[in-house]
Amino acid sequence: MVLNPAKREKKSQYDQKLCRLLDEYTQVLVVAADNVGSTQMQNIRKGLRGDSIILMGKNTMMKRSIRLHSERTGNDAFKSLLPLLVGNVGFIFTKGDLKEVREEIAKYKVGAPARVGLVAPIDVIVPPGNTGLDPSQTSFFQVLNIPTKINKGTVEIVTAVELIRKGEKVGSSEAALLSKLGIRPFSYGLVVVSVYDNGTVFSPEVLDLTEDDLMEKFRSWLSNVTSLSLAVSFPTLAAAPHMFINAYKTALSLAVATEYTFPQAEKIKEYLKDPTKFAVAVGGDAAAPATSAKEEKAEQSEPAKEEEEESDEDLVAGLFD
Repeated sequence: MVLNPAKREKKSQYDQKLCRLLDEYTQVLVVAADNVGSTQMQNIRKGLRGDSIILMGKNTMMKRSIRLHSERTGNDAFKSLLPLLVGNVGFIFTKGDLKEVREEIAKYKVGAPARVGLVAPIDVIVPPGNTGLDPSQTSFFQVLNIPTKINKGTVEIVTAVELIRKGEKVGSSEAALLSKLGIRPFSYGLVVVSVYDNGTVFSPEVLDLTEDDLMEKFRSWLSNVTSLSLAVSFPTLAAAPHMFINAYKTALSLAVATEYTFPQAEKIKEYLKDPTKFAVAVGGDAAAPATSAKEEKAEQSEPAKEEEEESDEDLVAGLFD
């Protein structure tokens, strides 16, 4: 089959553009573009303009370009993108913060009605309340087994009803009812399904991790490494302080139980030989505050005695006057 020269030229330009972006950018968001309209896509491109570029295309063409570029450059990291090209997906090449780019993409989600044949991405629940429909419209509710009553000349839904479950196809009756009620239950936009960063592919949930989450995971990992190292007596940087303390305790126990000694064990041995030293140490510390309290009380009482003596002398002098 001979390709049209115009199509061949477009494919060549597309291949060159994709290869250039792969060389220029190290971060790529793989996004699903189901039910995204052209106007919505244009708005997303405008919102990301500056540090991000969106590239869509046929999966077979993208896989071929990536495979050939990986072979030409000898960079096998690009091949990790190949398994991700499944379904209606595209690439967002970016130099910005991945989390911020994903949040910017989420701003452009738009509401959409439930069309017949669509697979519901979420559960659709019809809330209770007045529908504003006249009683002649009760047939829709009866078909779908939705309990209703007539209130002031309009149909009122009595209880909330799960109309469509996630993963189910939208039927004609469900679509008609939701349209009459003015409910647009679905919202569509670019959805990040995978993240590529310098040859590493990971889930977009990783972008939601905070510094506190990372620290908690690091502490948990450190605790596990320490426990394992102590259990198998294998020295690691995390277990080294605990090993030194345990070794010191063992050496101290051995020195106490035998005649072997070392400087740090001498004080313990002295205390064990003469337990009264414990009482002396505690008593000496307690006696100091008691002594200071007595001295303070004595100093306070001396001025009072002097004042009393002066008042007695003044009284005797007054009698002779």
